[in-house]
Amino acid sequence: MTDRDESADDVGHVSNVPFPNETSGHVENVPHEAGLFSGLRIVSLCTLLSRVLGFIREMAIAGLWGLSPVSDAFVGAFRIPNLARALFGEGALSAAFTPLFVREQEQHGKDAAMQLASSVFVWLGLWLTALVAVTELALAATIWLAPLSAELRLWLVLTALMLPYLPLICLTAQMGAVLNALGRFAWPALLPVLFNVSSLAAIWVLQRFDLTAEEQAHWLAGFVVLTGFLQLAAPWPQLWRLGFRPRGNWLAMRDRIRELLRLMAPVVVGLSITQVNTFCDTLIALVMSRPLDVVLPDWRPLEFGTASALNLGQRLYQFPLGILGVALGTVIFPVLTRHAERGDWQRLRDDLSLGLRLVFVIGLPASAGLWLLAEPLAVVLFQRGHVTGVNARQIAEMIAAYGLGVWAFCGLLIVQRGYYAIGDRITPLKIGLSVVLVNVGLNFGLIFVIGGRGLALSTSLCGILQFGLCLLFIQDRVGRLPWWPLASNAGRAVLAALGMTAVASWVLQQLAAGAVNSSGRLLQLGVTILTAVVSYAVLAAILRLDEFWMLLRPHRRME
Repeated sequence: MTDRDESADDVGHVSNVPFPNETSGHVENVPHEAGLFSGLRIVSLCTLLSRVLGFIREMAIAGLWGLSPVSDAFVGAFRIPNLARALFGEGALSAAFTPLFVREQEQHGKDAAMQLASSVFVWLGLWLTALVAVTELALAATIWLAPLSAELRLWLVLTALMLPYLPLICLTAQMGAVLNALGRFAWPALLPVLFNVSSLAAIWVLQRFDLTAEEQAHWLAGFVVLTGFLQLAAPWPQLWRLGFRPRGNWLAMRDRIRELLRLMAPVVVGLSITQVNTFCDTLIALVMSRPLDVVLPDWRPLEFGTASALNLGQRLYQFPLGILGVALGTVIFPVLTRHAERGDWQRLRDDLSLGLRLVFVIGLPASAGLWLLAEPLAVVLFQRGHVTGVNARQIAEMIAAYGLGVWAFCGLLIVQRGYYAIGDRITPLKIGLSVVLVNVGLNFGLIFVIGGRGLALSTSLCGILQFGLCLLFIQDRVGRLPWWPLASNAGRAVLAALGMTAVASWVLQQLAAGAVNSSGRLLQLGVTILTAVVSYAVLAAILRLDEFWMLLRPHRRME
């Protein structure tokens, strides 16, 4: 019995994704579109659950501390492990490791691929543990010896407490990359759900005790690390059944590990540009915000709480980004990699085009919806506890500004996978580094003109620029893309999104009079969202946006 037969009941196994024969490396000729859409549905549903729980977690944290210096310090400290999660859990490690794993699987069989995966796991754990140990010593010396403000000291302490989460989430991501390459998508997609559930449980426990805000932040930082251990342990049973074992000859794989690191360095930077830009947003917000105790005029243009408002705005735009962009990128990447490995450029262009058309059909209305519903979303989701109406408007500005770039952020994840599938790691890196410089310049220019929302707007504009440049230059490597179908699809998606926005805006205004309390605002938001979805579906049918219906119909092949 083959491994595929033995593991047919594994959670999230997409049986019609092409797998190499264990001995010959031959790939069975099965419909890859069916596997792609099955995997996309699995990852999207799990991501939807994770994002909903993530919203609830952010709402709980906002209710716990409001937009305060403690909240800003926790958000700033969590940026580092969260950046690692975004990079490695949702991109860079998988993008660097998957082509190596697929190549090993294609050429030498499954056992050799699992040997590679095991060696990567051991070496990655050793190097990251050493890196964290050195960084912890540096942070401890800074905290004890340097003259620091109370806010900066709290930020560094929380960073030190949460830093061990970095190797845990990176190792978890590597195991998830193995599962994704084997067509098992559910467990990797469910691990963020586990993180959010554990975080909510921790917040609930902390509220039961009489603790100061700083003490609560310390304990919650510790719970983040504990959750990292839970995430690392969760996928082991399925990996064990698939043949993943820590093996003793990992020293013999040093050359392959060096190859992985060489491949991974430009991929990390290339895929991290959006995260780096949002990280810069947070750092600039922390440095350029006026403290609460400043009475006299101050040169800093931002209000306190800007960093927390940015974080909550990012949570909203990451909702559609995760459900579509990350999910589609996760599922389509092994498919593109196999096409590139076999030199099947026509199918690679076809699948890349399919991914982009899906992005336009879903990403454009998502951007329009976030822009239109920014204020009611901020009020309904976050205006409670210590979050005031002024704070909610501050958050709404961030949601609207980040929302404008959602479609481009999603498209960028797909195009970058195209580059990495063909082994080009330098072109997206050069484009991304150029965009970072543009973003920093725009950040400092816009905050003095339009305030904190200029940070979010700059990131969205740079995301659109980066997506356009990556899409243009990938043709030098894979051939000319089918521009007419792409342009036609995008144009019709824009028309449908504009029509949806007009209808939803009218409904929003009609229900404004009744939105005077929590239930009224919730009803207004819910009815408007339902109207937007229905109106877009009707317009998608009228304008023949077939890609919209492909997401709902099982195993529909592209013509």
